[in-house]
Amino acid sequence: MLVRPGPASLDQRFADAMGRLVGPDFPTDIGLAVSGGGDSMAMLHLAAGWARVFGIRLWVVTVDHGLRREAPQEAAMVADEAAGLNLPHATLRWHWDGQGNLMGAARRARLDLIGRWSGNLCHVCFAHTEDDLAEGLLMRLSRGSGVEGLSAIAPSRNHDGPDDAPPDVAGDMPLRGDGTWIQLRPLLEIPRAELRHYLKVLKIPFTDDPTNIDDTYLRARMRALLDPLEDAGLARSTLAATSRRLARARDALEARAFDVATRIAAMDHGDVLFDRDGLAATEADTQLRLLAAALQYVASADYRPREAALEAALDRVLSGGDTALHGCRLVVRGDRLRIVREYEAVKDTVAEGDVWDRRWRISTFGNKDLTVRALGPDGAAQAGRDSGAPHVSLLSAPALFDGERLIACPRAEFGAGLEVRLAPPRGEFPQCLLSH
Repeated sequence: MLVRPGPASLDQRFADAMGRLVGPDFPTDIGLAVSGGGDSMAMLHLAAGWARVFGIRLWVVTVDHGLRREAPQEAAMVADEAAGLNLPHATLRWHWDGQGNLMGAARRARLDLIGRWSGNLCHVCFAHTEDDLAEGLLMRLSRGSGVEGLSAIAPSRNHDGPDDAPPDVAGDMPLRGDGTWIQLRPLLEIPRAELRHYLKVLKIPFTDDPTNIDDTYLRARMRALLDPLEDAGLARSTLAATSRRLARARDALEARAFDVATRIAAMDHGDVLFDRDGLAATEADTQLRLLAAALQYVASADYRPREAALEAALDRVLSGGDTALHGCRLVVRGDRLRIVREYEAVKDTVAEGDVWDRRWRISTFGNKDLTVRALGPDGAAQAGRDSGAPHVSLLSAPALFDGERLIACPRAEFGAGLEVRLAPPRGEFPQCLLSH
């Protein structure tokens, strides 16, 4: 008689996931991003047990976004629990400047802060679960997303860490490194309910963020749909499995787009140029994928444009017209489509440290009294002579000013005292077409 093995324990499934993500030659140190919520507190204890077996040192970090008065107490709870497990802990603090979408800004800040904290750690674990895959699929369905948006988040993702100073940190911090790190998600195949049962059995403390049930937020509204959908026969696991299958389709489409880009795309000082006839002869999904990636590259944007706006822009440029989208200008000249940073999107952007507009590394040779900003119409008039660069590209090029007086603009071949180098956060084009 054949005896089928029972389901693996939660500890074993976590260990298996970590083995797939970072084995068999495990790193000596790994970070854990722990907010104090149920998912991350379960991950903390699962990881602590796993790390003891393999002799791996864990570093625990909590981000206090400064949005709720309970947040410092929640960070203190994580610190106490980490201390009980004999693990170092740090709290990172962030203050929202009120600009843009709050949830999006908080998500970007969390990754930025953890990247600056991580130092010489190459891996940091995040507690995204199977429920997060299901919620994400519903959220993007509600926005009319295509394959790209509906695809599952990857179990691992590479990040290029910032080169600037450490964050506002209280607690232990790893030694400084080159800033590059990998985000790991070892809980993607585990349902939230199973983690909550684990917490209950072991009497592990955790907090419930009230925004999780605040229907002001789209994610909370989608989360509230999961139980009714399960009752109707559409389980969380089914939604999650669908998003994983779509991720496989996305990978194939990305490979196709990359291949086409190597034949019809070119770079020019940070602009992306397409052979318009070659673009027109390509299937629609690849057209949209190429256009979205180029816009993200030029604007250093974290997300691609909405599908409807992207489709409208594609129709416009294939018909020979110019348009603007995602902080970029799309300019058709003859058989070329040029995608360039829109001057209006950067006219008030001033360099902070050695970075301007997220993708330009700059050096002013220590002259802190000068300002780096977009060249603009006044700067272009001062530059005078024709450098051969398209005027639309010159307007948004980084330039060095002393007050209103132009000192240097490499793109305009004017002056001296400013060096610029492209260092786009998502990588070079067309390599950025491929998921990391």
